[in-house]
Amino acid sequence: MRRWRAGAVARAARGGLARRRVQTLVIGLVVLISTATCVLALGLVVDSNSPFDAAFAAQRGAHLVATVDSGQATAAQLQATRRLPGVTASSGPFPEVTITPLVPGPPGSGGQFTAPPITLVGRATPGGPLDDLTLEQGHWPQRPDEVVLSRDAQIGFPLGSRIGVSGRPRSSGLVVVGIASSIDQSADGWVLPSEIAALRAPGTPTTAQMLYRFSSAGSAAAVSADAATLGRALPPGALIATQSYLAIKLQQDSGIAPIVPFVVAFGIIGLVLSALIVVNVVGGAVAAGYRRIGVLKSIGFTPGQVVATYAGQVMLPALIGCLAGVVLGNVLAVPLLAQTASVYRVGTLAVPGWVDAAVAVAICCLAGLAAVAPAVRAGRLSATAAIATGRAPMAGRGYLAHRLLGRLRLPRPVTIGLAAPFARPARTAVTLTAILLGAVTVTFAVGLGASLNRVDYGLSHTRSEPVSVSPAGSSGDVKHIGPAAAPPPPSPAAQQRAIVAALRAQPGTLHYAAESDVSAKVAGLPGQVPVTAFRGNASWTGYDIISGRWYTGPGQVDVPTNFLTVTGKAIGDTITITFAGRPIPVRIVGEVFDTRNSGIGLFTDWQTLARAGHGAFALVPGTYDVALRPGTDPAAYAAALGHALGRGYAISLNSNDPFFLTLLGLIGVLTLLLAVVAGLGVLNTVVLHTRERVHDLGIFKAVGMTPRQTITMVICWVAGIGLVAGVVAVPVGMAVHRYVLPVMAHAAATDIPASYLNVYGPAELVLLALAGLVIAVAGAMLPASWAAGSRTATALRAE
Repeated sequence: MRRWRAGAVARAARGGLARRRVQTLVIGLVVLISTATCVLALGLVVDSNSPFDAAFAAQRGAHLVATVDSGQATAAQLQATRRLPGVTASSGPFPEVTITPLVPGPPGSGGQFTAPPITLVGRATPGGPLDDLTLEQGHWPQRPDEVVLSRDAQIGFPLGSRIGVSGRPRSSGLVVVGIASSIDQSADGWVLPSEIAALRAPGTPTTAQMLYRFSSAGSAAAVSADAATLGRALPPGALIATQSYLAIKLQQDSGIAPIVPFVVAFGIIGLVLSALIVVNVVGGAVAAGYRRIGVLKSIGFTPGQVVATYAGQVMLPALIGCLAGVVLGNVLAVPLLAQTASVYRVGTLAVPGWVDAAVAVAICCLAGLAAVAPAVRAGRLSATAAIATGRAPMAGRGYLAHRLLGRLRLPRPVTIGLAAPFARPARTAVTLTAILLGAVTVTFAVGLGASLNRVDYGLSHTRSEPVSVSPAGSSGDVKHIGPAAAPPPPSPAAQQRAIVAALRAQPGTLHYAAESDVSAKVAGLPGQVPVTAFRGNASWTGYDIISGRWYTGPGQVDVPTNFLTVTGKAIGDTITITFAGRPIPVRIVGEVFDTRNSGIGLFTDWQTLARAGHGAFALVPGTYDVALRPGTDPAAYAAALGHALGRGYAISLNSNDPFFLTLLGLIGVLTLLLAVVAGLGVLNTVVLHTRERVHDLGIFKAVGMTPRQTITMVICWVAGIGLVAGVVAVPVGMAVHRYVLPVMAHAAATDIPASYLNVYGPAELVLLALAGLVIAVAGAMLPASWAAGSRTATALRAE
């Protein structure tokens, strides 16, 4: 008997799946996309919360990178440091050398330029017990003259390029064969160990790199104590320098903090929307089968068998959709997390396995509960009551709405469709909420995308000053090494005059301002603070004002938000800076949007620093920021300027930060997924409504309703709901935007200008108010077409 019951339940469940293929497909798709959305959102939240820790563990990062003098510490002494108390792992020694690369000059110049020095380490392979390097492009060196550069080296040599080495006897140089990343940022590049001796200049001390992990390294004090223990174990002076992983972690965490709030916002919306749609779809599927439940009870099914039948009927597509959703979520996460890892420079990220398991279990349990609850209620009904409940809505529901709407001068199919939602108020409320969340997501995403674009332009200055030019060697780290017959480079004053003359001669020049980047001591702050001193009007350079104003003369400064936070100062306060050994009192007149150097810096007129008396030589402009006339192509302008100046000058085009491209990509994917989920919720509602109204549809067709009128009526079932949801979603989405964006900014230790929040224009608000309507109509189009294509006799027989 038990086998017969189990077989009957299985046959009934299969029959339900076969009879309601569309419903089964909708359940599977909604669960699939809901699971994928949750996996993607939760995975991004988890990885955004601690990507450095994940990458540090995956790449077996070192707590301490030590540079030692190989001439003072023997190999035996270095090996002995592996057994120091607290050392849990070590690697090395790897030979190390610092070189000065030679960069080819412009075509036809016949000379070379020296780039800033870089540190190369000799390693036979990228792997190892510590600091497991990630080879991102190319291959590992196989010949003595090959080098792999670090992605963090800021050198910019592409694969295949040849780097000369200042003072190296070989003229062939080093060929770049790969790009790699180190979680410890342990070197600027890597060569074969045998190449280090050939690269070392005569008389230079031999150095080596050692990597260590310690049992206690959770704080700066603990790492400092470990470094002190290492120093005492080596001969005096043998330990040249150490680098703690905490400094890199702090830098990376401060860079990724802004992404967390918006991912959390999308994740919460996705979780709520997914739960709502799953409950609506599954519960609606059971409710639509009340009549069949009554039939099953009339042939002897017990309440438990009814529950098992409908739980199985729902759980099979839900389980398939859930498993497929986990796979889809991980597939979608791969490129996004790869971009995120690339921007964060923390190696490879992946969705944790526990996230996949937790989401799968949660969605399956949710689908099961959503199926069991209405099935239990239906199983308790008698066969007659279940059959009666499964027919049309309860008598009297929606009739008042039909009468009131019927008085409007609208086509009858429109009024019938607009009144239909009042017959099922509970279902209408769930559908309204689903569309509302989808429209809120669209409104929030549009505003956030526009704001992030303004943030990107505010930080990169690509719109205000797309081109910059500076004399090569103005910062002291780039020098011309040309052939002996080459004429000596012009004096700094001559270079400045040449740049000014060339800028004035270019027809595309709108504004230009000379910029000097120096450092000064600020009372109350440790170390030196970067100071940007402009010569000439620089109010157009693109530093957006958060509060206050741009400086208008000497003795006034603008500062970023974090400067005010750290110093406890406010706009109007006076601070003292020390430049060239002389104190200079300045007054803070404005708060600017800038995150460089963690938001610690000063912007002022060059005459402010010239008061020190030594500003003439210290304030030689290092860069000229250039604004272009409308319609001027920056690349063409830069090429023309370079042709006018000739060699010996560096011209650059400001570019947008790829970090924001990653954020915009995340926003687009998450918005699309959530909008699709909301649309599937609408499709499910219309399918249920169509099945319940199949007899009414047959009557409407019998009295002359055309297919076009049928489509209009079915779409109007949800069009009114969508319009209401869209109108309500606009202020809600704007409120979410105004809350999340400042939280993101505060995570980056800055405030934001009011213009970054005021991104919604009147035309955009009208279009966004229609977002709910678009979602509703898109979800209803397919079942509306089915209803229009059904035959009258078939619809009447279906009853």
